[in-house]
Amino acid sequence: MTQPVSPPRSSTGKVPPAGHAPAWRGLTARADVRTLSLLGVLAVLVLIGGFTKPDEFLDTRNLQLVLTQASVIGVVTVGMTFVITSGGIDLSVGAIVALASVWATTVATQEYGFAGILFTAVIVGVGCGLVNGLLIAYGAMVPFIATLAMLASARGLALQITDGRTQIVTVPSVLDLGERDAYVLGVPPLVLVFAVVTVIGWLVLNRTTFGRRTVAVGGNAEAARLAGIDVRRQRLYLYLLSGLCCGIAAFLLIVLSGSGQNTNGNLYELDAIAAAIIGGTLLSGGRGTITGSVLGVLIFTTITNIFALNNLQSDVQQIAKGAIIVAAVLVQRRTASTT
Repeated sequence: MTQPVSPPRSSTGKVPPAGHAPAWRGLTARADVRTLSLLGVLAVLVLIGGFTKPDEFLDTRNLQLVLTQASVIGVVTVGMTFVITSGGIDLSVGAIVALASVWATTVATQEYGFAGILFTAVIVGVGCGLVNGLLIAYGAMVPFIATLAMLASARGLALQITDGRTQIVTVPSVLDLGERDAYVLGVPPLVLVFAVVTVIGWLVLNRTTFGRRTVAVGGNAEAARLAGIDVRRQRLYLYLLSGLCCGIAAFLLIVLSGSGQNTNGNLYELDAIAAAIIGGTLLSGGRGTITGSVLGVLIFTTITNIFALNNLQSDVQQIAKGAIIVAAVLVQRRTASTT
């Protein structure tokens, strides 16, 4: 005789009420609400820009400029999103971008042409990420302290290499990427690179074992270790990934500015962290969203552009950014308390 099937029970042994939705559906719904909210904020900013400076803001060249400027910090933010999702932080990204950009634009490096500049920028970024990862993962240093030390060291080395002077790029194949003739269907090459990095980052975080391990380490490192995840190695890989993104961003910045300067990447660490936070990535780790981080970058870049077009002072712009960050953190805390 067929035995009756007992209703499913929760971990506490209680039968869930009828119509009870799984937890993941609630998380997905909240993620969709956050994404729609960010899109709404971005749409409002576009309307404000179009209303205050319609001829200038909505001009095709200005929109291309906004996307191009967002591409550099956007690539850095993708790497930062992974690090924060794991429960870490990287304060050295701006300094790494500066060091990679000046190292890749020295006279000796430029003799090797396009490949030499690209390779140097990437390898310097990965090298700095390796040092950060080793100190944090195997040296048991607090991420804040380790990356703060890298920030100071990389800035100092960048200043030493340049001696405070701007290094002009003379390689035509690099400079040509910033020209309008290199645009693909009206899209700048830098934006295409940003799009590729974003798609790869989204796939890795949401569709691979590496991404699931990153979330697990950020949620509960000890539980992840007991589950068989090599937490130290995972953290090392994450800072390598952050360094790689910094190297790519440094090359994009070289193309955009046609030079290498020790002041490059100034405050990139704050912009990347802020974009990730307002995008929905938890500072405490355990949850990250590439889509939200990219929207956060676009929001901040659009704000900067609107302020510049309206000749508003930079201090007001910084106050506005600070207010947005505070609001985003408060929303995160409220969401976490109701979860």
